[in-house]
Amino acid sequence: MKYNILVFLLVVVFFATPNTAQNNDSVKKTPEFSWDTMPLYLHLRKATAFTKKELKFIAKHPLITFEKTTGSITYGSTENGTIKAAEAVKKINPDAKILYYKNVVINWPSYKEDEAFLKKYPEAILLDTKGEKALMPNKRTGFFDLSQEKVRNYWLDHVSKMASNSAIDGLFMDANIKVLVPSFFNSRVGEEKQKAIENGYLSMMKELDDRLGKDNLLVANILRVRPEFKDVGREYLKFFTGSYLEGFDHENFGMTYEDYLVKGIEAVQKSAREGKVIAMSMGLGKAAKTAVAGIDDIRNKVNLNEGLTKRLDYILAIFLVCAEKYSYIYPHDSYGIDRSAVWLKTFPQYEKRLGAPKGYAKKEGYVYTRSFEYLDVWLDIENKQAKLNWK
Repeated sequence: MKYNILVFLLVVVFFATPNTAQNNDSVKKTPEFSWDTMPLYLHLRKATAFTKKELKFIAKHPLITFEKTTGSITYGSTENGTIKAAEAVKKINPDAKILYYKNVVINWPSYKEDEAFLKKYPEAILLDTKGEKALMPNKRTGFFDLSQEKVRNYWLDHVSKMASNSAIDGLFMDANIKVLVPSFFNSRVGEEKQKAIENGYLSMMKELDDRLGKDNLLVANILRVRPEFKDVGREYLKFFTGSYLEGFDHENFGMTYEDYLVKGIEAVQKSAREGKVIAMSMGLGKAAKTAVAGIDDIRNKVNLNEGLTKRLDYILAIFLVCAEKYSYIYPHDSYGIDRSAVWLKTFPQYEKRLGAPKGYAKKEGYVYTRSFEYLDVWLDIENKQAKLNWK
């Protein structure tokens, strides 16, 4: 009898103990993943309807974010445009996982429900220390005041409604860094108001996770090497299924390029090994003067030549020394596909056999190496060089 009771207690403890390494596997809408070839992510926007050719190309990707303005001209709003695009992709590939883009604080135009909410509650817009509308650097776009409960409730209701659509598998949340790095809002609204906005955001993310976290992908633009962060943004990953990454090999905040990149690689490696979804976005070639380096890398022109191959190999090598299951890469030249030189194009590196990794990456100084079943990766971030030796 004592033996049976002991066995029973052990079984209860076993099933009651959470297995953090498999948290994402329990999410119903986890993206498909394979090491067969390079695991690719897609992040894009187009204000008019996608063509059949474009939809076929989009549907090849396991994880897709439709950015703000998607379909807004053709279908009247970003909400309608995103759903129409998602439904069209799902008809081609029902297994593709699609994220609805919603900024956590910036009042980007083309959202019909945002317009209706602000018409009813104009006080929901954030004001600066002079009592005027606080603005983005473009001097046109404002912010929602997250210190207000009704603003947070509206945002949560809006994204919950969108996520309830059968064609939407989760959310992509942007501008988290602006809320969490005090200097951005301090300069506009003062320290006290900035802290209220930050606290409002944190409570909103907690409720979002409670509402949608079990059944939806929640991907945030959150991992970033910043002096204000205790752990490169990893301290906030508790709210999310994973992180999108941008500006990964550009900023340095007084650090050398290679030391900045080392910190970023280490953070991604830790997060990926914990089972977090990683959606890494990196620019191809040299950005136009008007582009924000490393973010929306609009290009004057991308030449499909040896120089591009060298940069692409370097990007892919950085990704591959970090990647684990549920890691995806998006080398790009603009999120707005109308301005992209590589839209609808593929590269040999995407088609070659990759195979599962044989272990974690090894690091000596600023040189990383890692072996996959059909590929050996060598990466030197100090000299910005990489070799992909396909077997």
